[in-house]
Amino acid sequence: MAVRAFSMAVALAAFTSGPALAQSGGMPSWPTFAAGIAAAARRSVSKLLADRDETQKHGNALQAAGKKKAPPDEVCKLFNAFLAAEGKLIKGLEENSVLCGVPADVIKQVKAGHGKASQVSKQVCEMAERGAQPAAPSLSEALGTTPTVPDSATASKRGAGTFDTLTGSPLAR
Repeated sequence: MAVRAFSMAVALAAFTSGPALAQSGGMPSWPTFAAGIAAAARRSVSKLLADRDETQKHGNALQAAGKKKAPPDEVCKLFNAFLAAEGKLIKGLEENSVLCGVPADVIKQVKAGHGKASQVSKQVCEMAERGAQPAAPSLSEALGTTPTVPDSATASKRGAGTFDTLTGSPLAR
């Protein structure tokens, strides 16, 4: 922000001073110099904004895939695209931090987030490489038995069991 304000102040001073600030010997005049700095700052800022928008687009696609529970191989591809866009943004922030007035804390925070996203991406891509894991066996499969359901035709009609005491006294019989 301070560089931008400085550029505007230089441009204003050059505009009001006019030809008195022109230099000889092939050096550009102050107005030309200030205009060049301002144009470079505008280009850098618009490039950073485009990189930010591209990173955001890939981040949104990644979030949408997470919400719809996409398979790991699809999420891995989306993570790789996101990390590439974010890496490009970080490079642009570092290269243009002075010209665009990007604080060092912002770059540090973006790098930290990029590191965390890289770790998650590594885990997701490893999971995608392993492929679908077979489901764990059920208890019946692990014990080597099959569950059986009693059939009403083979069940005894009445027995002299503990629950039959409601129909009479077992001692009276």
